Amino acid sequence: MNSNDPSTLLIVDDDALILQVMKLCLPEPDYHVITAETAAKGLELFAEHKPDAVLLDIQLPDQSGLAALHEFRERDRRVPVILMTGHGTAETAIRAMSGGAFEYVTKPFEPDDILPVIDSALETSRMARKPAVLPSEDRLGEDDTKADRVLGDCPAMVEVFRSIGRVASRDVAVLILGETGTGKEVVARAIYQHSQRHDQIFHAINCAAIPENLLESELFGHERGAFTGAEQRHVGKFEVCNGGTLFLDEIGDMTPRMQTKLLRVLQEKEFERVGGSKTIQTDVRIIAATNRDVEAAISDNSFRSDLYYRLNEFTLYLPPLRERGEDIRIMIEYFFTRFAKSLGKEVVSIAPETMAAMMLHSWPGNVRELQGVIKQTLLKASGPVIVPAFLPSGFVGHGDDGLGRSIGGGAWQAGLRSHVAWLFAEGSHTIAADIHDAVDREILAEVLHATQGNVSAASNRLGISRPTLRNRIKQLDRNTEGGKER
Repeated sequence: MNSNDPSTLLIVDDDALILQVMKLCLPEPDYHVITAETAAKGLELFAEHKPDAVLLDIQLPDQSGLAALHEFRERDRRVPVILMTGHGTAETAIRAMSGGAFEYVTKPFEPDDILPVIDSALETSRMARKPAVLPSEDRLGEDDTKADRVLGDCPAMVEVFRSIGRVASRDVAVLILGETGTGKEVVARAIYQHSQRHDQIFHAINCAAIPENLLESELFGHERGAFTGAEQRHVGKFEVCNGGTLFLDEIGDMTPRMQTKLLRVLQEKEFERVGGSKTIQTDVRIIAATNRDVEAAISDNSFRSDLYYRLNEFTLYLPPLRERGEDIRIMIEYFFTRFAKSLGKEVVSIAPETMAAMMLHSWPGNVRELQGVIKQTLLKASGPVIVPAFLPSGFVGHGDDGLGRSIGGGAWQAGLRSHVAWLFAEGSHTIAADIHDAVDREILAEVLHATQGNVSAASNRLGISRPTLRNRIKQLDRNTEGGKER
């Protein structure tokens, strides 16, 4: 949790002890807890405070919790509602979940049992309601800490924005391809928020971060006693997200068995909970993402071709940061301003040497790495100007004297500085791009020479795909013909 931006939780229960215990378990500043002892008061506070999630008792003095659930859902379906009761029955659980509850828990419960459910609900709410702002949207006055911006104006990113516009309102599955850290989740949220399901729930699951048996339960739910530790029924995300959108991140890492179960849901729009026999209908829009080469995975039989074709109703490719040219500068300036504000740092400017060092970095971790480097730099900074010495240790270009120290120094450093100085004297306004071209030309020439011109071997040693290598060679040739290479 971000202490500067606490999550608001509304608890509606007429048991004063429960209210007191939950307040102790959810302390400020990470959480902001508001309480009500009746459904009417809860609905009043819901409208006033717009909470991130609701914890709702089924037995209330003025109204059934199930009826109150319907009213909360009518006001905002994106807000997860967790139902709790001390008199749980199978019928009550079924009615609660079919009514759109996020989860159903029985009293008494331990804090360690309820807190993960609450945090999951709050994260679901955050993803559904935190704006993913595109460049075309006139929302510059909005607090940047309350939104994730999809930045860039290079041709590849312009195509990404066009693709989001084309597919968002069409109720089809979307497959987002791109390296780790390129911002696939933010793009998925942008698609969701511009879709016809924007007022329904959105949930994300990282398929690579959850073991197969737990992932099966997370997606499809389980019945009480289905396996050791299954002490009560658990509702899966395909049931919770009925009518909404489910983002399956790193789907390329899903096991073959789970791929088969997922394919059935996509084809038949139905499933059974683990350990259950009742067929449950669901209507969920799927947005999936992976950093894997899916076609290669199909070739080596680690990914089902029929699942790929089912997910691949529309494909969107996010380019790595190293291929986005001047977008890197735009993002550096934007994130320095945004994070300086949230970290309470006063930043007036970024020294040219610092910007040059960051522009020369290859950013293998993409946008995620860029954000991490900027946060580390700001935490280390001791003045209003960001100088190279504030960059993380070991970072390309880090050093007291600026550019080039940690990547070899000596002739390389002198040659690079000389080339930058010459470009500056020549009046170039594309110094970073020209330097990138010069460095890439030398790297590609040496690696292709060492691999005897084998493009597959060269792309493997460079850590890029064959299409990326071929496109880069063509781009360098065009730049030379246009007189850009010096």
